[in-house]
Amino acid sequence: MGRAAAVTAEVLAWWLLLTGGWLVLISTVDALECLVGAAAALLAAVAAAAARRATSGW
Repeated sequence: MGRAAAVTAEVLAWWLLLTGGWLVLISTVDALECLVGAAAALLAAVAAAAARRATSGW
């Protein structure tokens, strides 16, 4: 697995986990809530992957 594929897989895993957590915590699931949650989760997933790479020296 190449480096780009590994980073993509890590961001995807974080995104799925964070989006799932968002959907569990909101009270009403509608299209706008899903879109906002998915976008926020994507930003957090990229930040989490970047932070892990920065601290591990990868």
